[in-house]
Amino acid sequence: MAERLQVNPTRMQLMQLRKRLGVAVHGHSLLKDKLEGLMAEFMELIDDYKEMRREFDQQYPDVARLFVLAGIAGSRDAVEDAINQGKSELEITETQRNVLSLQVPHFEVSVKQGGGYSLFEAPLELDEAVGSMAEYLPKILELAETEHSLWLMMKEIESTRRRVNALEYIMIPRLRNTAKYIQSKLDENERSNITRLMKIKDMRLEEERQERLKKRGER
Repeated sequence: MAERLQVNPTRMQLMQLRKRLGVAVHGHSLLKDKLEGLMAEFMELIDDYKEMRREFDQQYPDVARLFVLAGIAGSRDAVEDAINQGKSELEITETQRNVLSLQVPHFEVSVKQGGGYSLFEAPLELDEAVGSMAEYLPKILELAETEHSLWLMMKEIESTRRRVNALEYIMIPRLRNTAKYIQSKLDENERSNITRLMKIKDMRLEEERQERLKKRGER
């Protein structure tokens, strides 16, 4: 049986407890709906992540192989010089999207192309390697975004579940038991008052009867 709060058993306290209980029950319902929504979003995102991870892992060896081939086809210095000359500027813009009051990140990527490199000095394979990396880069960021979103959602699910359990198994039973205790005390006091009033009434009736008998005796 859940514990009860240590309060004075008064009608004012009972009214306040009933209001708190109503708020707690309503909050529990909202949090439970939020938890179910988060779990649904989480499972959907897990499926997306599995597919992205599969494509990511499949494509990585091909991208790495192209850079290895470029290194084999040309000298190391020539490849490094070409990469340095053709450096591009990467701009990542982070925005937030709302998922059931949870802010999760979303990345937008834009690439400003560099000045390019000499095709006479750089191996032709480098063009294909750089092109494949340009296609691969957004997938890296998308995977990072999804992994971070999953981590945030896991923390929010854990926090929401704790709050739901605290309300369901601790706070709400405690408030109900306390309200029940106060109501029983008030009912007990009411019965005591009724009994006391009945006794007072009987005493008065007896006094009146004795007065009437005394008056009759005096006559």
